[in-house]
Amino acid sequence: MRLQLVVNPAAGGGRAAKLLPAVQAALGGHDLVVSPTRSLEHADELAAAAVADDRVVVAMGGDGIVGRVAGAVAAAGGVLGVVPGGRGNDFCRSVGIPQDAVAACAVLTSGVETPVDLGYAGGVAFIGIASVGFDSAVQERVLRSRLPLGQLIYLYGSLATVFSWKPATFRCEVDGAPVSVTGWSVAVANSGMYGGGMKLAPTASVTDGLLDVVSTSATSRLTFLRALPKVFKGTHVDEPSVTVRTASTVTLDADRPFRVFADGDPVATLPCQITVQPGALRVLLPR
Repeated sequence: MRLQLVVNPAAGGGRAAKLLPAVQAALGGHDLVVSPTRSLEHADELAAAAVADDRVVVAMGGDGIVGRVAGAVAAAGGVLGVVPGGRGNDFCRSVGIPQDAVAACAVLTSGVETPVDLGYAGGVAFIGIASVGFDSAVQERVLRSRLPLGQLIYLYGSLATVFSWKPATFRCEVDGAPVSVTGWSVAVANSGMYGGGMKLAPTASVTDGLLDVVSTSATSRLTFLRALPKVFKGTHVDEPSVTVRTASTVTLDADRPFRVFADGDPVATLPCQITVQPGALRVLLPR
């Protein structure tokens, strides 16, 4: 196979860089080009050039680089492979790609080319979840943190943010219908998982052509903390404060400024329109 490995060496606090020699060895039988990224914009350029060179573009890093490369590959009409190298690797979890980087390399040769949906927040592609409110406040904290906690950094960020959180009012349109939520957050999910295994939208699918909109209304901090562990099993959606809707177009706004985070990176500010393009991306997935 003709492969181009677009790798973020800083992903996972340097985890991707440490895994790279083993991944290169695992792919040694292929025509392989390795391209470290300098920025998300550089990743766009590398992915587009790889597709033009008739290569399968393999994104290696966290969900941020996967989502960014996915958008560039879809725009260029190419094929994407994914090797996990970040902290969360939630897209891999969602679609069954092994969490072990070397094991994931086997999917590049044995996998099935599968059309999957892409979300777009403010015109920027994402493959996982876009969110505002408490969720984006947690992401802001995670970005600033230098604690060596691995994927537990998201749990730390959630617990630390709870105690300073003040409810916000979110004004949304879900397929044109107005929805107002006062409370914790509104998230728009394509693949359904984030934060290192949190099943925020447990019924979300990357092949159904729809987005799952998960809103959490106001509760006490204690009630929220008691429900928080349930998100790892997806049973938090049974809480009275949680509502799940499906839509193809969602507009988000709020009563105070938030950055919209998608795949762990800030991608837009409010107000923001989020859409889905069904089957926009071809990905090598396990059989």
